[in-house]
Amino acid sequence: MNRKHSAADYRRVIDRFRAVRQDIAFSSDFIVGFPGETEEDFSATLALVKQIGYAGAYSFKYSPRPGTPAADMRETVSAAEMDERLVRLQELIDSQQSAFNVAAIGTTVDVLFERAARNPGQIVGRTAYLQPAHVMASADIIGQVLPVRIESLERYSLLGELATPLHARTAASHLTSASPTAMGA
Repeated sequence: MNRKHSAADYRRVIDRFRAVRQDIAFSSDFIVGFPGETEEDFSATLALVKQIGYAGAYSFKYSPRPGTPAADMRETVSAAEMDERLVRLQELIDSQQSAFNVAAIGTTVDVLFERAARNPGQIVGRTAYLQPAHVMASADIIGQVLPVRIESLERYSLLGELATPLHARTAASHLTSASPTAMGA
């Protein structure tokens, strides 16, 4: 794929980030079945994914793009093999994402609320790690970053409740707006 770096280079960069920020999480994109990809190459990809441990990732089967050097390569991987590799990769990534999400249960995280969710009365937002987080609340919280206590999860989403009751936030905001500093004193 004409990468200018090796897996070892990539791991060193990840290690440097983790040395500075132990709470960092990684996401990536993966393509399986690039022309010439051997089972050994794919196994090396799986090994790298296991070593890094991703909070989430997108993965796709290779498809030729006209005008690119890869589009003219003859050593193609069969559709059946691409399907099988994609399933194996996605199972691994899903298990890592699930473990990352399970670790959030019982914690309080900041969530930027974006929109109403599918369920009536539910609002969805994203954590700093881009995990969808759902709470029961009014639409008034859309556009705000608020602390959420994570209680459980669905397959890819965190479920929780606002860590500070709405009436306490409203009272605190009134106190702030009435403070001498806010009044220009």
